[in-house]
Amino acid sequence: MPENVSALHLVLTGDPALFAIVWLSLIVSLSATLFAALVGLPLGAVIALTRFAGREPVIVVLNALMGLPPVVVGLLVFVALSRSGPLGSWGLLFTPQAMVIAQTLLVIPIIAALTRQTIEDLWIEYRDELAAMNIGPLGRVRTLLWDARFSLVTALLAGFGRAAAEVGAILIVGGNIEGFTRTMTTAIALETSKGELSLAIGLGIVLIFIVILISALAWGVRRAGERFAG
Repeated sequence: MPENVSALHLVLTGDPALFAIVWLSLIVSLSATLFAALVGLPLGAVIALTRFAGREPVIVVLNALMGLPPVVVGLLVFVALSRSGPLGSWGLLFTPQAMVIAQTLLVIPIIAALTRQTIEDLWIEYRDELAAMNIGPLGRVRTLLWDARFSLVTALLAGFGRAAAEVGAILIVGGNIEGFTRTMTTAIALETSKGELSLAIGLGIVLIFIVILISALAWGVRRAGERFAG
């Protein structure tokens, strides 16, 4: 049986091993995106609305961190969570929680940088109105984040895409343990190295489908929200 036919058979028949890997990948990537959003959205808004010494270098570094090498993040998290590391007592190394931490660190700069640019553009439009209403810094952050919520869906989607496609960092801190920390990307890498292409291609099909589905949902939410908000 050709490899692509075998892979499609695994997907269509709901192969338990394949979908267990898919489920773990979704949990880890969505959790990392959520935690990164909790940090990245307000961080980006504060940088956009605040003027302080060294702001420009901070923006340059933040933009540069969007391309942060995953293996470097994986190494740093590994050192922190290892038995002799400062967080070694937590016992998180080679667990899904460690993978969430690594992916969160990778996604935060993406969401923060895109949020900073979006809020800065919106601030030009809202500046006089918010100043006339005497709204303080915290109120400005809340107002602009809320009014930019549909545009910020793109930032969240970019963050999820980075998390879902990442392999280097989670391989280092997760260990690719079957039935425990094996995700779509690490499984694809493993099966390809073994020459077992059926499962690798099947997981690749599912990964592409998920990315397209989430992109379509985000687009639909944005369009519906913009239409509802007028």
